[in-house]
Amino acid sequence: MEHAPTIRSTIETELKQRGYTFSSFSKISGINRGTFSTMLNSNPPKPISVRQMDLITKALGYPEGWLYELYIDECFYEGKGHWKRIKPFLLRCVELGRKECIQKVLSRLTEDLSYVSTVFEFAEELHEGGKENESAPFYECVIENERYYHSERLAISQYRLFCNSLNTDLDNNRQAAIKFAPFRRNLPDNYQLDALLKLANAYFQLDDCETVIQYAEELRVLATNIYQQQVREKLKSREVKPLNTERRLIVYYGQSFLLKGNAYEKQGLYQKALDFIPYYAELLTGFEGLDDIGRIEAEKFKMWAKANKLSLEILMGKMDSLPAYVELLRNNPQEILHGLLTIVESANAYNYPIDEILTLFAEKIDKFRELNTNISYYHTNYNLITYSRFFLELSRYYFNKEAYLKAMDAMLKSFKASSQLNDKAYYIKSITLLFEKYKDHSTNVQREEYEKLLEEVQHNVNQMIP
Repeated sequence: MEHAPTIRSTIETELKQRGYTFSSFSKISGINRGTFSTMLNSNPPKPISVRQMDLITKALGYPEGWLYELYIDECFYEGKGHWKRIKPFLLRCVELGRKECIQKVLSRLTEDLSYVSTVFEFAEELHEGGKENESAPFYECVIENERYYHSERLAISQYRLFCNSLNTDLDNNRQAAIKFAPFRRNLPDNYQLDALLKLANAYFQLDDCETVIQYAEELRVLATNIYQQQVREKLKSREVKPLNTERRLIVYYGQSFLLKGNAYEKQGLYQKALDFIPYYAELLTGFEGLDDIGRIEAEKFKMWAKANKLSLEILMGKMDSLPAYVELLRNNPQEILHGLLTIVESANAYNYPIDEILTLFAEKIDKFRELNTNISYYHTNYNLITYSRFFLELSRYYFNKEAYLKAMDAMLKSFKASSQLNDKAYYIKSITLLFEKYKDHSTNVQREEYEKLLEEVQHNVNQMIP
């Protein structure tokens, strides 16, 4: 019966076939002759390091990772895991994308569950080093092997995978949020702030306003408690430890009110949405201990409060607010896309002309149109959703004016963005109903593009069916 090759037997076979001695091979590999001899001939043999394995591979002319499958046994010499060899080996596997080796090592390593904490620490190192995608298998390993449901490292692992999985696919984001949400309360406060904000934003994109309000309220309570604790510490002249969060505390506090207001606005409850504006309008004077970045954030909230107040008034049909809103948009270009959506929605609801406003922002709208060929320009779902809905509302405006070619053009731009978002619900249904209603007014080119987009949507749906 033949024995399975080991890393040492494979190296020895290569040396014999090529006529190398320990002395001659040490010269071309850079490994000391005595060291090389003890790796192969000692009893027990001296362990081979990852660096030495790579030097041997290079000297023999094989591609990187040649001996990696065999090296796994070296990591578990005498049946026990040796982290001093396993860690550098896993780092090299990460660099080379050797996922199958990573999985084999993790499977053997977690036969001893005491290594779960070590795997978690390794995943955190990768994450901190900017290797979010590469860290995923290690967080998944922690999740599969963690014995305690309420453990902090399980919650953090779930949170890391949640953040890493968010993309432009709305259905994917829904599933990711559902999977992560039960673990949010087991996170440390700093992670919990970021997690609640991300959850609220994810559900805002999904038009699930009740869930947005739920997470926004949790965010308000947590941010308020942390802020009050910091104020008490300062009154006692104690040092306030900085929170290790993605943003300043003022952002989480202000966003809790902003998100609630926006959720009520989406439901058409405009007066209720207005009630939340004072809570984030004057944070510059109402929030203690702001540094320079905190003051910049407070100024942003002040601008958003002014914009949202005018926006809500316009949505309520108060046309006398329109000139001030247009002027605000001209002075804040980053708000133009959302602002134009508000204006077109209001025009459609109250049946008034906005041609002059569309002309005023024609250059910006043309730039939005140009992005149709590179929709990924929008790095966040919120902007991509706003893009889609702006052009849907604009198409309705043009249909009402019987400007059919412009209407069809705008509608197709909305459809393309919605299909990329995998937004299967309300908006794609709205677009298809609208197209079918005015189909006779479309050109052959527009009909062809519509059919192509329909096929893409159906393809995406089919891919998701198990």
